[in-house]
Amino acid sequence: MTIRNTITFASIPTDKGLKAALEKEPKSVINDVIESGLRGCGGAGFPTGIKWKFAAKAEGAQKTVICNADEGEPGTFKDRVILAEWPDLVFEGMTIAAYAIGASSGIVYLRAEYAYMRKMLEECLEKRRQAGMLGAKIAGKEDFSFDIHIHMGSGAYVCGEESALIESLEGKRGEPRNRPPFPVEIGYENAPTIVNNVESLAWVSAIFANGSKWFKGAGTKESPGYKLMSISGDVKLPGVYEFPFGTTLSTILEAAGGEDAKAVAVGGASGTLVPPNNFACKICFEDVPTGGSIIVFGKNRNLLDVAENFQEFFADESCGQCTICRLGNVKLLEGIRLMKQGQCTDQHLEDLCSLGASMQIASKCGLGQTSPNVFLSVVKHFRDEIPRHPVAENDDQKTEKAKSSNLFQSVVQLFRTDADTAKNNSGTNKKGVSA
Repeated sequence: MTIRNTITFASIPTDKGLKAALEKEPKSVINDVIESGLRGCGGAGFPTGIKWKFAAKAEGAQKTVICNADEGEPGTFKDRVILAEWPDLVFEGMTIAAYAIGASSGIVYLRAEYAYMRKMLEECLEKRRQAGMLGAKIAGKEDFSFDIHIHMGSGAYVCGEESALIESLEGKRGEPRNRPPFPVEIGYENAPTIVNNVESLAWVSAIFANGSKWFKGAGTKESPGYKLMSISGDVKLPGVYEFPFGTTLSTILEAAGGEDAKAVAVGGASGTLVPPNNFACKICFEDVPTGGSIIVFGKNRNLLDVAENFQEFFADESCGQCTICRLGNVKLLEGIRLMKQGQCTDQHLEDLCSLGASMQIASKCGLGQTSPNVFLSVVKHFRDEIPRHPVAENDDQKTEKAKSSNLFQSVVQLFRTDADTAKNNSGTNKKGVSA
């Protein structure tokens, strides 16, 4: 994928940041990360230094640093570029994190579709071991040993969520855990664990190479520093770009050649669909945040087609643990298809919006909480895209209204069916014979 503008990582000397960090005490390293204002670059935006501080204070003889390289958000590919071009910065950032929290082992959870990169990454790790920058007594520091291995993901979108990722690493079904406790206290193999995004770890190396004040000097007060963005869709120049936080969406579109867009999905399929009258918004945590994906839709795109495509994805990728996510995504998909056919009544549309809002609140993890976003954005900002349902009520429409009024009842009924099935099966052994 093409790199379209100047990326800071290209100018950072290998291991300059690590050597600078190892000259400090672990507490000072954490304080420097906090001072920089670095926030997680995977989408959630939790302050990186605070996460490290919690993990450092947690009790446990064995601590782990995990690099989340399960880049599964549709439209996101900036982590792939970082791993391909600057893997040393990522491994260096993991090593700095390990030194700061007192960890001895690291894991890169690599997206299944990135298997072709594994050989190159393994070679990079071995070179670091040979250079004394990984393994025992790193950089000659007697009391610091740390090593990294690569674990392949299995293609599940939900495993981008840190606790689901940890469940997968432990050989279990990839689904989110109840929190608290958080991974910084009880994570991988019940030990304190930090999970950081690929880009976050690369910025850690850059921060220690150039100083925390350098990083904090860019961006906004609430969102310091820089952000890599994956720009795709109906633009003249798709690719990976770097901008300081606080850059307006219109500026980004101008750089990529997408000024005439009908809409922009900031944050990918789970993000916000921004209309042209809001292109002056700023890309930052206090305005419109993104984990890195910006998908541009041109004037000729049907946004209901877009919403249907995204909703199909989430209906397939839901782990099924939460009833409202497992069934809600299916109901939203059914509703979008009715809308495309001009068969969705105003009442049914209102019920669908209510369902989407409930999913945002009641779902356990980010998948269910964000999967209704694009659908709700279409209804809010692009109502003219929805074919109007005839006003007069004939018998068929009355039937449709009855279906609409029973929307939530149908979800409850499906849930009861699941529960009854589980109950009936509970007294049956694997061969189908009652115990």
